[in-house]
Amino acid sequence: MTLRVVLADDQAVVREGLVTLLGLLPGVEVVGAAADGLAALDLVAQHHPDVVLVDLRMPRCDGVETTERIRAEHPDTEVVVLTTYADDESLLAALRAGARGFLTKDADAEAIARALRSAADGQSTVDGELQRRLVEAATRSTPKRIKEIEGLTAREIEVLRLIAAGLSNTEIARTLVVSEATVKTHVNHLFTKAGLRDRAQAVAFAYRAGIAD
Repeated sequence: MTLRVVLADDQAVVREGLVTLLGLLPGVEVVGAAADGLAALDLVAQHHPDVVLVDLRMPRCDGVETTERIRAEHPDTEVVVLTTYADDESLLAALRAGARGFLTKDADAEAIARALRSAADGQSTVDGELQRRLVEAATRSTPKRIKEIEGLTAREIEVLRLIAAGLSNTEIARTLVVSEATVKTHVNHLFTKAGLRDRAQAVAFAYRAGIAD
């Protein structure tokens, strides 16, 4: 299937470069490009893309607000943040707003394609450096509170700790000596109880709750 993408960046050179780059990726179609968040929202309403690639710093409507409105008004459209800024609080705010992926603007075509595909499939992709900064920001912004994990079973907490350590469901199953289906059940229960949408949010939650170092 062709992946339909809208991108938003206020810098014309960057925006045009991304249009060209994405146009070269197999199975990717750029259906619109916007210079700010409000224009991006109009394009999303018009074209209903699979993914929006959005910059954090834009006039009129920044990347965080754009992400929040896209996820609220167009839940079938995912958002990947592409930024040059190491603004930890903005990254954390974008995560809370519902962004599915995070990339720096020096990401190559393969990394961008992977992030877009993962987002469309409901999976998270976070650049290694940005993941570290997200975790640090989450840890700083909220004191560690064991109360956050009340209601989770001991096994769900154990699964959460392993997710925070970067293990896949298959690796967790091997570690706990259970089936992968059992792990998926624990993950689903964990996400539902904690109000988590994906593994990126689970990692931040684990650090806030103080069960990951």
